[in-house]
Amino acid sequence: MTWDFIILGLVLAAIVSVFVSTLMTAASPLPTSAAVRETMMAMLPADIDGPIYELGSGWGGLAVALAGRYPASQVRAYEVSVLPWAASRLRALLSGPENLSVRFGNFHKVDLSDAALVVCYLPGPAMEKLKPKLAADLKAGALVASNTFALQGWTAADEKTASDIHMSRVYLYRVA
Repeated sequence: MTWDFIILGLVLAAIVSVFVSTLMTAASPLPTSAAVRETMMAMLPADIDGPIYELGSGWGGLAVALAGRYPASQVRAYEVSVLPWAASRLRALLSGPENLSVRFGNFHKVDLSDAALVVCYLPGPAMEKLKPKLAADLKAGALVASNTFALQGWTAADEKTASDIHMSRVYLYRVA
């Protein structure tokens, strides 16, 4: 077997893994644009007292930014698609920050009861599936920041439009 076939096999396996996880979760691993990241960071408080969870962390750009901004908080990034998880895990190992952990797994099985902030970029159906978990797990005062997709039936404490080409909406919720 030549290196060409090995590389082709690895590339095809990576593509299939992203495709399969997208079918399973109804959410593809899309990166958060710099404009949306800046808008979201501007909406968040200066300090976060407790763990931060990024649900569906994709390639890890937002998780790294959150960990850099909040060095006193643990940032726990969850991804279920193998290729983006591996890329973000490698990124975290090579560049830190030390308060960032990138975990492979289904965030629906994670206890979020200690979360101070939950961040997500999930399409409408995935947000609807997540909503009961957030309502059950999160304590009063916890924040939820969402890129593009609102939590239907929840009232945002703040809402802004990013200056990206899509004019993406960013929502910030505070659990009552």
